[in-house]
Amino acid sequence: MTEAQIKNAIEKFEALVREQNERSDRIKAQGDFVDYEKLDKIIIGVCGGDGIGPIITKESARVLEYMLADKVKEGKVEFKVIDGLTIENRVAANKAIPDDVMEELKACHVILKGPTTTPQAGDPWPNIESANVAMRKALDLFANVRPVKIPEDGIDWTFFRENTEGAYAVGSKGVNVTDDLAMDFVVTTTEGSERIAKLAYEYAKKNKKERVSIITKANIIKTTDGKFLNLCKNIGKDYPEITTDEWYIDITTAKLIDPKRRKDFKVFILPNLYGDIITDEAAEFMGGVGTAGSANIGKKYAMFEAIHGSAPRMIKEGRGQYADPCSMLRASVMLLSHIGEQEKADLLEKALDKCLYEEKKYQITGRDTGCTCSEFGDYVMDTVRAMCE
Repeated sequence: MTEAQIKNAIEKFEALVREQNERSDRIKAQGDFVDYEKLDKIIIGVCGGDGIGPIITKESARVLEYMLADKVKEGKVEFKVIDGLTIENRVAANKAIPDDVMEELKACHVILKGPTTTPQAGDPWPNIESANVAMRKALDLFANVRPVKIPEDGIDWTFFRENTEGAYAVGSKGVNVTDDLAMDFVVTTTEGSERIAKLAYEYAKKNKKERVSIITKANIIKTTDGKFLNLCKNIGKDYPEITTDEWYIDITTAKLIDPKRRKDFKVFILPNLYGDIITDEAAEFMGGVGTAGSANIGKKYAMFEAIHGSAPRMIKEGRGQYADPCSMLRASVMLLSHIGEQEKADLLEKALDKCLYEEKKYQITGRDTGCTCSEFGDYVMDTVRAMCE
């Protein structure tokens, strides 16, 4: 290794340090989370996306509009339809999110977003950035929240994955020092760690979850994972009614498949990479990624979505009306909770559990062997009505 190669690597690292320090300063300047109770009106953007996205998003929005009808009538909630996030529109603008669509999104407080197509090799589309990634960056949606619930197995998990730091913060900015040596970097900031921890503990408190588990590899990745762990534990001290424990990521993956131990887990806080891996493992318990809802939350904005893709094949084969809205309906539960409508969130969650796990009067198969998306939406609303009587 030559002195020139070492100097070049140091210069690149210095640039990354300055960049991330500036980002940390921007986080500090953001202030606290939006207090939805203090808003005169909450604007909910309904952004269908493409593929099956508009179908399942429309159905979920219909359920939300029914459950929030009183708030809409009082002028405290407004639904705003945003149509411009189709793959065709994004390609025409040659942007992950066209400028006019971004302005519409920023005019909302929370967004119910359908799946969007991200082009890959072999697609007829140009290689534009993922709309999800672009939205997370533009709106600083630092927390990826995914619930996994299987009542018959005693599983009731909610994962809070840090969305902007860890191994992914500068994932495309590693340094090839020489032909024989390459280095990537992990980023942990005080502000980034504390805000994900506070969000997780507040969720646990509001939803009566008695345990929060902090997942790291702090015994090996001592500096960044150690910082993340200690900061989260410090936040936990403000919630004495909640039990805080800590686990290493490797043993956590093992304990999730232990029928006895996995029932103890409730809320998880994880750095980016670990959260990415383990939430996909967890979703398999519930039937795969197509069954789970997800939230991307920031201090100013929040976006709620399915965690599966846009299923263009279903549209191509004319099966779009049979798309499963359950992932979007689960995301709608999270949306209601986030804006302070916890009783309605609990009601919708109980109705979904009853429809999916107890009565099972209608089942979705993705084909004409099962019910349509709108029929299942009607079933959920009828169940909500019956539970209110």
